[in-house]
Amino acid sequence: MAGTAGTPGTPRVLRAMNDRAALDLLLEHGPLSRTRIGKLTGLSKPTASQLLARLEAAGLVLATGTSEGRPGPNAQLYAVNPAAAHAAGLDVSPGRIRAAVADITGRTVGEYELPTPGRRSAHSVVRQVTDALDGAVKAAGLARDDIRRLVIGTPGAFDPNTGRLRYASHLPGWHSPALLDELAAALPMPVEYENDVNLVAIAEQRLGAARGHGDFVLLWNEEGLGAALVLGGRLHRGWTGGAGEVGFLPVPGTPLVRQVTKANSGGYQALAGSQVLPGLAAELGIDDAPGGSRAEAGAALVARAADHGTGPHRELLKTYATRLATGLASLVSVLDPELVVLSGTVLTSGGEVLRALVQAELEELAAARPRLVVGDVREHPVLRGALESALATTRDEVFDTSR
Repeated sequence: MAGTAGTPGTPRVLRAMNDRAALDLLLEHGPLSRTRIGKLTGLSKPTASQLLARLEAAGLVLATGTSEGRPGPNAQLYAVNPAAAHAAGLDVSPGRIRAAVADITGRTVGEYELPTPGRRSAHSVVRQVTDALDGAVKAAGLARDDIRRLVIGTPGAFDPNTGRLRYASHLPGWHSPALLDELAAALPMPVEYENDVNLVAIAEQRLGAARGHGDFVLLWNEEGLGAALVLGGRLHRGWTGGAGEVGFLPVPGTPLVRQVTKANSGGYQALAGSQVLPGLAAELGIDDAPGGSRAEAGAALVARAADHGTGPHRELLKTYATRLATGLASLVSVLDPELVVLSGTVLTSGGEVLRALVQAELEELAAARPRLVVGDVREHPVLRGALESALATTRDEVFDTSR
């Protein structure tokens, strides 16, 4: 039927496409003039003026001031209206829930962290999720109903076939088969659930070291060892959501672990997880092992070794790089990615020194030769990925002017 909103090539659809192009440019570049928008989109000045008037009337853009410092009269500048919509993200770990709210431009406007010690039931999980979200919403000066979409990042993954959390037995209270229904009943907005390492990959793809790359592997190492696989620009989650659970990967140099999901560990975690670093340091005579969680202790050891650069500290890094490359060799031999991003505090603390050692070892162990880089998103990367994921869907909905 000609003239329907979904028919390609109709004036309404073409206007909506131009509207979205202009909004994306404003998000990317910040405030722009009508003339600049016209040049970037290829639209005439009258059409660009009509577009801006339409978006302003819809509450999607605001006039923000005028350009200065150029010849001729100052031009009116336009920007995306930050209040057009808000989205939220949660980063869930065994000891805390970290929450944040962002406006439609991506600016974080409210944050909150809720400690969650001890054992938990599904009922207490629902309460903790809503309390964490409400804390961030309150910090943003908003109400819960103002949140358009929520993305929750957890270790492991919810099996799309059963709705149960898998690969994360260390996350108490999150394994009830009724949990997702209870959360849906308690929260007024659409909620999505994603593996925490997958969210780090989204953050790196949108904002960090993997921008412009359609095929990459992200290796994450903090309390646990995990990976995210991006193929053709899209996350590969697998049939049960378990793609990238490389901590369970059998590797040379460690005993064969059977029933790995019950043990919540496996070969690669035992070989190269953060918990092995204090032992490696002791074997090499490094006796100033730091305290803290195993991720904190591992990161501090790697950072010190990278700074020292010689003697037993250098040997610690070389040994650890070999262990990391051993598991990576299996991944890149099968996937042949363009890029490998090293992320998580245990890996990023080694910086370029550790990266170069792992790169050299990987080139010896695997036929594929991907480029290794250190991740750029360092501050709360799981939470940042959750916000980016929630914002992407929110923008698709809010910026669609064809409806």
